[in-house]
Amino acid sequence: MENITLSNGVKMPMEGFGVFQIPEDTCEQVVRDAIAAGYRLIDTASSYQNEKAVGRAIHSCGVPREELFITTKAYIQQMGYEKTKEAFVQSLDDLGLTYLDLYLIHMPFGDYYGSWRALEELYADGKVRAIGVCNFMPDRLLDLCYNAKIKPQINQIERHPHYQRTEELLLMKELEIQPEAWAPFAEGLKGMFAELILQEIAEKHSKTPAQVILRWNVQQGVIVIPKSVHKDRMEENLAIWDFSLDSADMAKIASLDKGCPSMLDTRKISEVRRVYDYLNNPVLTSL
Repeated sequence: MENITLSNGVKMPMEGFGVFQIPEDTCEQVVRDAIAAGYRLIDTASSYQNEKAVGRAIHSCGVPREELFITTKAYIQQMGYEKTKEAFVQSLDDLGLTYLDLYLIHMPFGDYYGSWRALEELYADGKVRAIGVCNFMPDRLLDLCYNAKIKPQINQIERHPHYQRTEELLLMKELEIQPEAWAPFAEGLKGMFAELILQEIAEKHSKTPAQVILRWNVQQGVIVIPKSVHKDRMEENLAIWDFSLDSADMAKIASLDKGCPSMLDTRKISEVRRVYDYLNNPVLTSL
């Protein structure tokens, strides 16, 4: 496992484990399995409704707390200065922790400016080691940076071979904001794993298309948080540190870019409505 240093000097694993859509009743064991496999970055959110299970896994895994990097997020109904302060306390309590390694604003909606002031204070008080945002498109990200005392250290975004976001990565590099890819496989949508280019590159390196996708991300300095409930797949996803993609591989993967999201488009009216509908009907698969 390799680490990357954030703009504030905090070291963060370049590969972690996400728990979106993992139910509370199975999440504890799954996270314990992930930690046993070698993951040290665990990514959850209040809206995933499994923070308590993640917390139990953290306390029973046998790995010292300081060796783990724990991320959670505040959702739309928790936006605003006071609400985000309360949400942070609730998440910390549910996780059973005294501090977080990374706290994120989950969506670019609601009073996220008030929330950002709360995150800045939590960071200044030493209650969280790094702060950031999720799903912020470049216009909103840049605007936030112009108005914040502390710039986000992370922007967690949908990023995979079908949605490569090259220009946005350049902006984040300019702003010294670390990109982190959620759903790096886009959950296999739009024929991701059937792409002949990925299959050919995988065969060339004696790897799987999933491993090629993860390696492609980290080789460009993008943190990845794949998810699986299967031990063998967890281990497979970690086995990406013993090979490299060459320039020809990277050029071929670049040709797969469709230039549009497969999972979430925060600029579409229907998507914004769907995201807000989640507040009234919190079904994990609908987020």
